[in-house]
Amino acid sequence: MTEAIVTGDGWLTLGATRYRCAIGRAGLRQHKMEGDEATPIGTLPLRRILFRADRIRPFPCAVPREPLAPQDGWCDDPQDKAYNTLIRLPHDARHERLWRDDPLYDVIGVLGWNDAPVIPHYGSAIFLHIARPNLAPTEGCIALALPDLIAILPGLTRVRVVGG
Repeated sequence: MTEAIVTGDGWLTLGATRYRCAIGRAGLRQHKMEGDEATPIGTLPLRRILFRADRIRPFPCAVPREPLAPQDGWCDDPQDKAYNTLIRLPHDARHERLWRDDPLYDVIGVLGWNDAPVIPHYGSAIFLHIARPNLAPTEGCIALALPDLIAILPGLTRVRVVGG
């Protein structure tokens, strides 16, 4: 098991190597809530990797990896029974489309936040994904440049977010 450490000053450390990363606009938060734009503090297991096989060639990773489909989405509606889970579109409740025009979700690491069990309003869609070119803040995810993301995945099994 390999654990990366993420800090509120925008660094992810894996072993002896540090990578610049983006975190949520609202910084880090111990008590994450849906829509607060904060990255949750805690140890987040890396559950699986989703990727755009039409844009990214398969790459080594320590957890299960599966290609995305154009109908894939993620439910972020706390009132829906599918809250904080992968869904197939169309879906009547509020959701995020995972098959995006931009490259941000070409690689998605699904982080284990609010998934065992899922609690309404406790936050959804906390991913490890590709950063915008300027490392702009996220809506709560952790984002890295594509080469850095691909570099850490072969041994990565969890991310520990520390600080406040």
